[in-house]
Amino acid sequence: MQDKLRVLILGDVVGQSGSRAIFLNLKNLKKSTNSDLVIVNGENITEGRGISPEDANTLFTCGVDIITTGNHIGQRKEIFPVLEKDSRLLRPENYPQAVPGTGHCIINYKDLNIGVLNLQGTVNLDNLYCPFKTARDTVEKLQHKTNIIIIDFHAEWPEEKEALALYLDGKVSALVGTHTHVQTADERILPGGTAYITDIGMTGPADSIIGMQRNTALKKSITMMPLKMEVADGQADIMGVVIEINPANGKAVSIQRIFEKSKM
Repeated sequence: MQDKLRVLILGDVVGQSGSRAIFLNLKNLKKSTNSDLVIVNGENITEGRGISPEDANTLFTCGVDIITTGNHIGQRKEIFPVLEKDSRLLRPENYPQAVPGTGHCIINYKDLNIGVLNLQGTVNLDNLYCPFKTARDTVEKLQHKTNIIIIDFHAEWPEEKEALALYLDGKVSALVGTHTHVQTADERILPGGTAYITDIGMTGPADSIIGMQRNTALKKSITMMPLKMEVADGQADIMGVVIEINPANGKAVSIQRIFEKSKM
């Protein structure tokens, strides 16, 4: 068994700017961080809302191993057949069972099995099944097959994210937050050996308001009118984390934030 596993996790890919950033930078970023596995949240890649089959295929072709999503996964019905067929594309596990796809998978890397779980928060978001109970039950199932478990918790509220991380501390290797598109500076290893950060940020247009055209976003905030938000373009920021895990016990050894400017 290898003595360490390094996982690169990138935040919500927003629009064509974010897609280009992955295309132009992922290979070198994976090499420079010495990462073995790449997980990317892709729920905003297609015009800022949802993910199309074409954009999912682009991410996989670029070297992404697992795509996680969140509250926009249902925006594009054409992705449903892909969710059913390709276990590398996840939707939140705590969605109703009738929703296509699954929220967890096990990927094999060399001689290691790695469990990945996608969850969505309920504070200021949809009223889904309890993420705490869903996480507990799914983690128990995954533990029969692996001690390396990584969670993308797509949630709005920092308290909910931190609470779930502490609830699962020592039972999972890492829990990273996504959804707000704003990278936080609270990355750390919890007492039980779980790596945690409240939000890993976004991979998308730097000259924007959380990935959207800033003039429209500003006008919407000032006037309170229901203006349609459009995805911004231009040079992208690449945000995420690299987590090192000890495969022998599944505990996180380190977590490091990534914040880089994309090549054009």
